Amino acid sequence: MFAAAVILCALLVVLAALHVLWACRIWYPLKHVAQLARDVAGFPWAEKMPPPLACAFVALVLIIGAGRLFWPQGTLRSLGLIGRVTVFALLGLAAYTPQWRKLTPTEPFARLDRRYYGPLCLFLSALAALAL
Repeated sequence: MFAAAVILCALLVVLAALHVLWACRIWYPLKHVAQLARDVAGFPWAEKMPPPLACAFVALVLIIGAGRLFWPQGTLRSLGLIGRVTVFALLGLAAYTPQWRKLTPTEPFARLDRRYYGPLCLFLSALAALAL
C-alpha cells in the first residue's frame, strides 16, 4: 500500500534527522547529555550519548530504509520490508517484557518506552507489513 510506505518513509526520515542531530552533538530535545542518554536508552549507567559515528550510522540505516520503500517490487524490497517488520516488532514488543524492564528501569524512559517508544515501533512494523 502506497500510503503506508509514504507514512513509514516520513517517520523514518524524522527519526533519522533526530539521530543526525545527536551525531552533531545537538542534544535535542533535552539540553543535558546525561539526562538525554538515560531518557533515550533507559540504562541506569548511561551518562553519555553514543559516539557520533554510531548516531550517524543509525541515521544512515534509517535513510536507506526510507529510500528502499520506493524500490520496484521484487525480492530485495520484500526482504528489506520483512526485516523492518521483524526488527520493529521485536523492539516494540520488548517494551512490555519483564526482561527488558530489568535492563532499562530508569524513569522516565520506562514510562516513555511503554507509552510511546514501544507503540511507535509496533506502528512502524505494521506500516512496513502494509507496504509489502
